[in-house]
Amino acid sequence: MDIDEIKAGMGGITWYHKINLGHGLVTPGMDDTPTRIGRLEIPDDLTGMSVLDIGAWDGALSFAAERRGATRVLATDSYCWSGEGWGTKDGFEFARTALDSKVEDLDIDVLELSPERIGTFDLVLFVGVLYHMRHPLLALERVASVTERLLILDTHVAMLEYEKPAMIFYPDAELKNDPSNWWGPNPAAVEAMLGTVGFSSFERKNPWTIRHGSFILHAQR
Repeated sequence: MDIDEIKAGMGGITWYHKINLGHGLVTPGMDDTPTRIGRLEIPDDLTGMSVLDIGAWDGALSFAAERRGATRVLATDSYCWSGEGWGTKDGFEFARTALDSKVEDLDIDVLELSPERIGTFDLVLFVGVLYHMRHPLLALERVASVTERLLILDTHVAMLEYEKPAMIFYPDAELKNDPSNWWGPNPAAVEAMLGTVGFSSFERKNPWTIRHGSFILHAQR
């Protein structure tokens, strides 16, 4: 796509991610995506690795993994692509075309993930999804089943005053007036759940973000 085609196409889409489409054009997403990607500390070199991006939305993390050399990248979503959320798949599909990307896509719910359905992946990205899950431990079981080596997780956290695993339940729209936000686990609860589903070691990243309600963790199988 040339610069005029990109300008014309991106203007008709409601974006969440900021994605550099080349020619000096960046999608006008509400998310500070470059900062988010930096904080996740995704390995710079993913050569030869397979990557799964769960809850991909506009696909910024998927395309970032592809740029870093991943052999296969699968972007999955359901809520934003065909569910009740305000997002659509239009941004992902347009960005994939504009970037001439080979990222694969599959509309699938987190609870439907399994090795039989999608295979297993060296690196799984599970960013901004866990606290939206009505059944968070079951969701992590499904995520673990398709993670071969490394999981990078970023989630909202709460109850930071508790050292033992604890979670707060948001039955309505108590968190940011968003009824899709269900849970506020503390970091200990996140690690305990991951240990329960089979992850063996954890490395907390950017710990200062916890004070702002965000927890970033690298978990190894």
